[in-house]
Amino acid sequence: MPELPEVETVRRGLQPVMEGSRIVGVETRRPDLRFPFPERFAERLEGHRIISLGRRAKYLIVHIEDAPVLICHLGMSGSFRVETDESGHAPGSFHHERSKAAAHDHAVFHLAPPTGGPVRVVYNDPRRFGFMLFAENGTDQHPMLAGLGVEPTGNALSGELLGERFRGRKTPLKAALLDQRLIAGLGNIYVSEALWRAGLSPLRASGTISQRGKKAADARERLAFAIRSVIADAIEAGGSSLRDYVQTDGSLGYFQHSFSVYDREGEACRTPGCGGHIKRIVQSGRSTFYCPTCQR
Repeated sequence: MPELPEVETVRRGLQPVMEGSRIVGVETRRPDLRFPFPERFAERLEGHRIISLGRRAKYLIVHIEDAPVLICHLGMSGSFRVETDESGHAPGSFHHERSKAAAHDHAVFHLAPPTGGPVRVVYNDPRRFGFMLFAENGTDQHPMLAGLGVEPTGNALSGELLGERFRGRKTPLKAALLDQRLIAGLGNIYVSEALWRAGLSPLRASGTISQRGKKAADARERLAFAIRSVIADAIEAGGSSLRDYVQTDGSLGYFQHSFSVYDREGEACRTPGCGGHIKRIVQSGRSTFYCPTCQR
């Protein structure tokens, strides 16, 4: 499933095309994705201008003038493709290649930008685990978004906050970091990467970093910094690949070449002087990659 940095690179890629554009037509080529399209989906969107394109955790949030807020999720295999009469490209940076097969094009937004010719934004999803829903009463009240934790992209995610959120918890540190009620948008790949950067084992009880004393305080500060930095680095890697937006072809994924532990089972740890090797274990049905030597 695309993680927060991938979704953010998609948002950044779609933003210059969608913001300010008027929706002149909407095609839904099947009645549903993961969930049915909302009733009168096309009718309620057509003719209205897109005000802004945002993100909350792994959700794209489309604010539309005089229309409900549109919530989009990419699911396992979803992606957007931008087409004009002259070219087409797919913004986003993914660990696994996205489909470009027209058979999986399930929704098409026909846009009239403030300047230039018409643009089509096509949603493609072979496995159809993504969805598009309306937030009739704002995003804070929508069941998909209500109760989400703090975003991992700013200074709000601090060592102090981690200490408060994890106090008394016996669940493994990795499981706690994946709890969307605590921190919104963290996924399997970047949790593994952040724990390696912080030198913390995914197996240790999450409450241990909430304990008193300098050692625990240092651990939670390292973890907060590692989370923020790994997300920022991944977004920057995707964002830098989108700087020449017109030429982006969708075959991206530059940050995957910088993984330090994820998908590197048996390889040497990159921590200077460590000498250990990356191990793969399974936690709650998901692969975890870490170095048993330097992550404690």
